[in-house]
Amino acid sequence: MNKDKRDYLVGLNLDEKIEYSKKVIRDSIERFDCDKIAIAWTGGKDSTTLLWLFKNVCNDLSIPIPRCMFIDEGDVFDEILDHVGKLKKEWNIDVAITKNTDVIAKVKKLGDIVKVKDLNERNRQELKNINFDSDEFPFEPESYVGNHLMKTVPMKMFIEDNGIDALATAIRWDEQDARVEEDYFSPRNNPEHTRIHPILHFKERDIWDNIHKNKIPFCKLYYQGYRSLGARCSTKNFSDIPAWEQDLESTTERGGRGQDKEAIMGQLRELGYM
Repeated sequence: MNKDKRDYLVGLNLDEKIEYSKKVIRDSIERFDCDKIAIAWTGGKDSTTLLWLFKNVCNDLSIPIPRCMFIDEGDVFDEILDHVGKLKKEWNIDVAITKNTDVIAKVKKLGDIVKVKDLNERNRQELKNINFDSDEFPFEPESYVGNHLMKTVPMKMFIEDNGIDALATAIRWDEQDARVEEDYFSPRNNPEHTRIHPILHFKERDIWDNIHKNKIPFCKLYYQGYRSLGARCSTKNFSDIPAWEQDLESTTERGGRGQDKEAIMGQLRELGYM
């Protein structure tokens, strides 16, 4: 998509942005069977907004909400799990928790050493795919190796095992430089599927304005100053002020996330990460 079109969409008012997102979702439902679509739900503000949009469109069409995929990378905030569990019941959401059980079985805590020879064939091959040639690595979910094995690999396995043709994610253009060139429908390989990105044109402020306007439930960590949620070990809050009361326009949303991962987001995307 060219810059002029992106600028136009980013410049829409909130109601117009919501309607455009709903159009993308309706288009995706027309292109793919609902049981072949999955929604990536992290429990964060963006993916919960995405889920709310799907819920509204599916209610209008009198069809079930597609299944949600929640990735457990091995170090999830309890507050996120509580939020997901509560909203699952309130909204009657079908949520599949996917995780790399082979790696998790080899560790008891963060930093434990994982020996490559002890992993199954799939994980050993995935390490070769990213040119990792050491004999071992520490268990760190948001390192380069950890992100691939604990997030991308279980996501790929979920897509393969469930015959998913399209995966909806809550990425935004303004969130990370590696996502600026994304389009609403993005074909992917290994495995072959399409990524759907209905809220690309939302800004961080739009997310919070919509949450408060439509009373969308959100994880209580945002009250504590967190603005972007990832693995517990590498996510910090740099303020005690609730996320939406901070200077969203002049400060970095993902400053509290592990910066090693932020620096290689482009590489992670090429490997299949969101």
